[in-house]
Amino acid sequence: MKEHQRSVHRIAAPIKSLLQRFAYLGLVGAAFALMLLGKADTVLVERFRAQVTDAVAPILEVLSRPAAAVSEIVDQVRELANLRDENARLRDDNARLLKWQSVARRLDAENQALRDLLGFVPPPDATFISARVIADTGGAFAHSVLLDTGREAGARKGQAVVTGEGLVGRVAGVGARSIRVLLITDLNSRIPVLVERTRTRAILAGDNSDQPHLIHLPPGARVSPGDRVVTSGHGGAFPPGLPVGTVAAVSDGGITVQPFVQRDRLEYVRVVDFGLQGILPPQPTIKRTKDTRGRARTR
Repeated sequence: MKEHQRSVHRIAAPIKSLLQRFAYLGLVGAAFALMLLGKADTVLVERFRAQVTDAVAPILEVLSRPAAAVSEIVDQVRELANLRDENARLRDDNARLLKWQSVARRLDAENQALRDLLGFVPPPDATFISARVIADTGGAFAHSVLLDTGREAGARKGQAVVTGEGLVGRVAGVGARSIRVLLITDLNSRIPVLVERTRTRAILAGDNSDQPHLIHLPPGARVSPGDRVVTSGHGGAFPPGLPVGTVAAVSDGGITVQPFVQRDRLEYVRVVDFGLQGILPPQPTIKRTKDTRGRARTR
């Protein structure tokens, strides 16, 4: 067996050496022959080329599919990376826009409140202070609010507090930089009013509910739901004609009034000085003098 392999190797070695020597020359010669054949018979060459292309095309298609799939995957990964960056940028833009939207809504609400406040035009001889409600100090047993202005701005006890919609209440307490306002719905509030349609006089009495009552009406007074109620000017606490509300219901339990100004929507108000003394007469000035014996005496 070994002798046979040795004999085959001795025969194949010269042939392999000869092929290695003349392989390059053979390829060059084959290429030259093909060029001559292409020049001699172009139709045959084109037909052969077409057949070779048809035979190789399915193989090339199969080989190109993985490359196309890899290219598509790379494009998708690149697109996902771009989408991630774009989503991060859009989230930042959205957060910034939401912040500006919140600011715009707050400013719009503030502007609307100030425009509503401009609906009330005080008489030429009246002075006013614009203020903002900073706290609702009321509860089940009291209806009052705090304002961010006070004695330093010229506020005084007993002055009327209004909005563009109507009467809010009166100043019940004054500090250096704060005011406590007694609302018209408070239990301690009593306001002389007038039913505008029939000119019927009454007293608007708060009862710590959202709808105060009309009391002390004259016998045979005619009041209907929807009648407008304004201040009458009696008692000197408020000038006549300030809008208060409308009659909400007339029943055996009494006559209730729905105020124009809603307590839970108070934001900006005006503290108006109409120059009235009202229920708070001026305090007498106390002067101290000395008698003939040099002792202090009050008069």
